[in-house]
Amino acid sequence: MRTFTDLDEFAAAVGEELGHSEWQEITQEQVDKFADATGDHQWIHVDPERAAAEGPFGGTIAHGYLTLSLVTAHVMQTFTIEKLTMVVNFGLNKVRFHTPVPVGAKIRAKATLVDLKNSPAGRLGTLKVTMEIDGQRRPACVAEVLALYRNDEYSAG
Repeated sequence: MRTFTDLDEFAAAVGEELGHSEWQEITQEQVDKFADATGDHQWIHVDPERAAAEGPFGGTIAHGYLTLSLVTAHVMQTFTIEKLTMVVNFGLNKVRFHTPVPVGAKIRAKATLVDLKNSPAGRLGTLKVTMEIDGQRRPACVAEVLALYRNDEYSAG
């Protein structure tokens, strides 16, 4: 994990790859719980027998939004910034799902700092996050993630 002492040091890393998260296996239990939480029980996600027999992927696959929902946890494994009081998800600029994630596959994030701008509420960062699949050339997902970083300098005002 890469460590930055403060937001100024983090700003100096604009344009740099920040690192990779650990590999995480996607399980059928995770997919089923996500389906329950979102109401998306499409058979390509939750019916292993049917997905193996009839589906185009040879088995069940993770929801694209499940993969996207794991971005934050994976990015938190790639770098840390000391002297922060808060980090808030601010949104997404662009998301593309390139390759389905088969249940049982391992994924990880690669994060690159694209931009860091001052704002009245803190510094607004743009990260390009690529969710890679172990053994696959194409990524599962590529997203431009926005985060608002605050330290004491901004939280006091």
